[in-house]
Formats: sequence, C-alpha cells, structure tokens
Amino acid sequence: MAILPFLLAPFLASLILTGIHAYLGVHVVERGVIFVDLALAQIAALGATTAILIGMDPHGGGAYWLSLAFTFVGAAIFAFARTRRGHIPQEAFIGIAYSVASAAAILAMSKATGETEHLKDMLVGNILAVSMHDVVKTAILYGVIGLFHYIFRKQFLLISTNPEAAEAQGLSIRFWDFLFYASFGFVVTSSVAIAGVLLVFCYLVVPSVGAMLFADKIGRRLAIGWTMGTLVSGLGVYFSVLLDTPTGATIVCTFGAVLIVMFFIHLLFFHGGKAPALNGATSAENPQDRVVQRHH
Repeated sequence: MAILPFLLAPFLASLILTGIHAYLGVHVVERGVIFVDLALAQIAALGATTAILIGMDPHGGGAYWLSLAFTFVGAAIFAFARTRRGHIPQEAFIGIAYSVASAAAILAMSKATGETEHLKDMLVGNILAVSMHDVVKTAILYGVIGLFHYIFRKQFLLISTNPEAAEAQGLSIRFWDFLFYASFGFVVTSSVAIAGVLLVFCYLVVPSVGAMLFADKIGRRLAIGWTMGTLVSGLGVYFSVLLDTPTGATIVCTFGAVLIVMFFIHLLFFHGGKAPALNGATSAENPQDRVVQRHH
C-alpha cells in the first residue's frame, strides 16, 4: 500500500497513452501501416537526440519543438508516399524511414556524453519518473487531438477503411493523410518523451491486435483495446516496482504475455468456428458496404 501514491502518476500516464494510442491503432491496423508509429517515434527520438547533441536541455521546450519538427517532416513523407497505383508499398517507405532514423540517432548518440543512458531512455523511456504536471499537460494535448479526430472522424475512418470511396467523394487523400500523420506526430512526440519508442509502439499496436481476435466492429475493438491497455498498464507498473525492473520494458513484456493469453483464449473459444474477420469483411464483400456496416 505504501507504493500506491508513488505509482499514481505513472499509472495515470499509462491510461492516457492507452486512450489515444488504442484509437489510433485501429486506424493504423486498417491502413496496413503497422510500423508507422515505430517509425514516427524513432524520428521524434532522432529530433530529441539532435537537441541533446547541440546542447539543448532534453526535457526543455526547445528539444520538444525540435523533435516535433522532425516528426512533421516524417508525417509529410508518409502522406506523400502513398501512391495511387500502390506499385511501391507505403510500408516500404516507413521501414526505410525507421532504419535511417535509427542509424542517425545512433550516430548522434556516439557524439554525445552519456550516450548509453540516452539510448536507454530513447528505447524504453522512464515512465516511472513522470510527474503529475506532465500527466496533466499530456492529457490536455491528447484531449485536443482526440477532439480533432472526433470532429473529422468520418473522413479519417473512410480513408482508413476505403480510400477508393473517399477519393470518389472528392476527398484529398494526401491532404487528409498529412493531417492524420501530423496529429499522430503530436501524440508520438509527447509519448516518446514519457515512455520511449518500444512502449509507444506496444500501446499503439498490441491492444488493437488483441481486440481483433474477438471483434470486427470499430466500437467493440476500442472497448477491448482500452480495457486491455488499462489492465496491462496497472500490472506492468506494479510488477516493475515489485521486481525492481525498468518500467517501460516491464510493461512491454506484460503486453506480450497478455496478448499470448488472449490468443490462446481465442483458440479455445473461437477455433473451428466463425472467427471475426480481420477487416470485418470477406474479400468478396462490397467495400462500401463494409464501411456502412462499421458505422452501424
């Protein structure tokens, strides 16, 4: 009981990360750009590393805005990397961006003092050290991003699930993609500073993948993803204190363990039956009908 007040801020930060990333993860999985969060997170980390290299305070405002600027560049690249004919998969550009950003960050770290500690923070963060001020500031920022996505939810959902229909309705795919990835960049830049690259990736992808095992509708996936993220956050933070292990890495491993359990539950209760389709529809189903069905 004595450690509960100490765990309050990290747990609240984990809940905030769960709320926004589980929602964004639904879009990422639908778009088939699974590693976009990892790439943007690494680009944001490269910006933070560059800030350290030129003498900025890694926790100051200057480092944050430089990291955000790097992320906006990545958002523009990913938005314009989507080709109409799809002869070059967008995931290829995302993988290249991640590899180059990772290598550049390592090169920058080699010229900075305390590079080992900086590299560790970049990968797994230090969510246990988050303050209530950081929690409130992050909650306000994510609330604004969430409101933005709620207002334009129809455009974002249609482009994520059926870009052909969106284009037929006159929507500019690249413009809305840039807005999506730019808002994504705000989230990722703040999340990496709190939780590190690996944990941010897990919060984005693992709840969505776990939810897809049991649901094919957006609302149900969000409910399952948010529930899973909340439980894993609480368990991960508690285990990290109990076992005296790095919090970010502990939560990542807890995510993996819980996903394995969910997979076996899925096999026990759904194997052999009609499991939910990953995209909520068969390939023969009309894509427009799939979008209408999901809205219901």
